[in-house]
Amino acid sequence: MTKYNTLLYYCYATIADGEQFAADHLKFCKSLGLTGRIIVADEGLNGTVSGSAESCETYMNTLHSDERFAGIDFKIDEVAEPSFVKMHCRYKSEIVHSGLRDPNMINPQLKTGKHLEPKDFLAMKDRDDVVILDVRSNYEHSLGKFKNAVTLDIENFRDFPAMINELAQYKDKKILTYCTGGIKCEKASALLLHEGFSDVYQLHGGIIKYGKEAGGEDFEGKCYVFDNRLSVDVNSVNPVIISTCRNCGKTTPKMINCANPECNEHFTQCDDCGAQLEGCCSDVCQAHPRKRAYDGTGYYVKAPQPVNTAKKGEKLQLAAE
Repeated sequence: MTKYNTLLYYCYATIADGEQFAADHLKFCKSLGLTGRIIVADEGLNGTVSGSAESCETYMNTLHSDERFAGIDFKIDEVAEPSFVKMHCRYKSEIVHSGLRDPNMINPQLKTGKHLEPKDFLAMKDRDDVVILDVRSNYEHSLGKFKNAVTLDIENFRDFPAMINELAQYKDKKILTYCTGGIKCEKASALLLHEGFSDVYQLHGGIIKYGKEAGGEDFEGKCYVFDNRLSVDVNSVNPVIISTCRNCGKTTPKMINCANPECNEHFTQCDDCGAQLEGCCSDVCQAHPRKRAYDGTGYYVKAPQPVNTAKKGEKLQLAAE
């Protein structure tokens, strides 16, 4: 039986020609038979890839052989099947969208919060002089979060900078930030330091590494992940489910995307309501003419958009002229 792995990783490292690197890296990933989603920017890499254990091993060894990426800490999950259907590698302005693009103000390669290994995070998190800060979005921390963590009402990580004033009350505390794999904390902790917070830490490797190395103790619920699994278990010490069905209020660990592609909202829904509403968040979405078929998972592969041949023809005509 073929064994598959899913790798979660990021690396802040200067890439001279990110756009060309993305194109070349896509070909490399496809040559290994990998599927996944990688963001390339001039500031580094952010990826989740999945494939056979052998292909993943080759991928990790190849990246580690490049001095720019030698320090990547891969989080490895064994999975029954690849966690993606296709392979995407795209060039963007940031590897995690924050709006913090001025390297003179925020540069994770130069200054971030102190990295805490999972065992050290576990030892510190319950102290009276500590505040645990979740820097993820609403739909993520509604599914699972650390016990007693401060959460923020944000729809996307790019909303985090606007929340700094709400955190001012904690300036005299040790701030322990965390996120899924660590990448958001690099910029979140750097911004907190820039804004005058003096004692800032971050969970190295995020929730995923904490689950593997510290048993996930006191992480309540499940962890949202950005692939077709949608969520993973973290806590093997004292697990509890905290999320509830949006529609009926019953406790449920299941996170889905609304079957209406024009909504596509992430939300928690129990199986009974999922069957009744066909994977939609509301009656309105269920009646939408473009509603996707619900197979019980709530994960949908993005359908390719049809090419506008008329517009393409116009571009070719202009190029010829």
